[in-house]
Amino acid sequence: MHKNRLEAFSDGVLAIIITIMVLELKVPLYTVEPAPHPAELADLKPLLPVFLSYVLSFIYVGIYWNNHHHLFHATKHVSGGILWANLHLLFWLSLFPFTTGWMGENHLAPTPTSIYGFVLLMAAIAYYILQRAIIAQQGRDSLLASAIGGDWKGKLSPALYLMAIPLAFVSPWIASGLYVCVALLWLIPDRRIERVLEKREQ
Repeated sequence: MHKNRLEAFSDGVLAIIITIMVLELKVPLYTVEPAPHPAELADLKPLLPVFLSYVLSFIYVGIYWNNHHHLFHATKHVSGGILWANLHLLFWLSLFPFTTGWMGENHLAPTPTSIYGFVLLMAAIAYYILQRAIIAQQGRDSLLASAIGGDWKGKLSPALYLMAIPLAFVSPWIASGLYVCVALLWLIPDRRIERVLEKREQ
């Protein structure tokens, strides 16, 4: 099967996820009691935790979109297993708006912060399963298998999530710091597939 429909569907789902997340940023209303006042910059202060959690999740969705694009750039055809593995990834990514809003609205309370990390962990596992499904279909000597190599970032990220999930009940700020660290690890686009493509074209 061709990959075009899978890529178009995935892009649409990721765009909707970002749209839903930004809708969690509620517009501040005028103060009615004890007296109305015009809108001020200070009215945005209560929204800061929600905004920061949105920024972090936006970066994560952007990372997944970028790497998903590179992943299927190295994929020629898709099978039924790859379609289901991709849907599995989209399922966990679709929970980002809920966990993002819950964590932000509750100002990094331990339980929402831990659940946020659990969803990040499951999304990372789902991405790994998708990679394995593609490699299983295309073979160990495929472009993707050559590009991934040892994949130290792919192994380190789940380990940091596993540390952060229980740490959220000790210090939500430390747990959130670990989530930020993982995002920073992946913020620079992964060029492994591009480098392998360039070598094969030479």
